[in-house]
Parts: sequence; structure tokens; C-alpha cells
Amino acid sequence: MTNGWVDMKNTDMMLIMGGNPAENHPCGFKWPIEAKRARNAKIISVDPRFTRTSAVADLFCQIRAGTDIAFLGGVIHYALENNRVAKDYLANFTNAGFIVNPGFQLPGDMDGVFSGFDAKTQTYDKSTWNYAGAGGG
Repeated sequence: MTNGWVDMKNTDMMLIMGGNPAENHPCGFKWPIEAKRARNAKIISVDPRFTRTSAVADLFCQIRAGTDIAFLGGVIHYALENNRVAKDYLANFTNAGFIVNPGFQLPGDMDGVFSGFDAKTQTYDKSTWNYAGAGGG
């Protein structure tokens, strides 16, 4: 969980994924319910199963087990493509303001090799694995 229970009473929307707080944390789950009641907050439940949390959610996204990262990648893609990002918040309160070193490369077409790989020694030079301007470029 990325924040405390009581802080949830101040939210407008919460994504609940990877847990069932309505059943596993019933005392704490009163805060999401309070946000829903007092602030008309929306609850999105993402889970392979329909749970007690899903039952009170405004939106239930049933995913297959093991597809969490693909789902979150889709959410991020949608947010970026549709300008649904709180840029001031990201720049001032997260590490999103940091730019990845331009020399860093993700694995290519299914080869699984990141930048800096030396085929002879079967090791990586990790000097590009950093933020730009943070000792890596």
C-alpha cells in the first residue's frame, strides 16, 4: 500500500489491486467507504476474482492472474497518450521528473539483453543504468 488508511478518506479515486481490503482489513476499509460516501470517490477494483471489495467498487476490472503488469502498462499508456497526467504533482512529489540516461537501452526484439552487455565476459557495464545527470551521463 502506498499510503495510509486514513489518507484515503481524502481521495477522489482509488485503484485497489492485488488485495481484498474489504475482507482482509475491514476496520481500515471504512476510510475508502467514507470517501465514497462523503466525497463521491470512485473505487476501481482490479482482481481475477470478484471479491467483497469488488462488490462495493464503481468499476470491477477482472484480469487474468499474472497480467497485472500488462494492465498497469495499459493504464500508463492511456494516461500518457490522453494527457491525463498531473504534471505538477509528478514533477514536484515523485521521481518522474528524472530522465533516464539516454544511453540506457531496453532489450531489443526478444533478445532479453539490456545496454552494456559484454558477450565475451557475459557481464554488464551498468554505467548507463541511471538517471541522466546522476553520475551516469
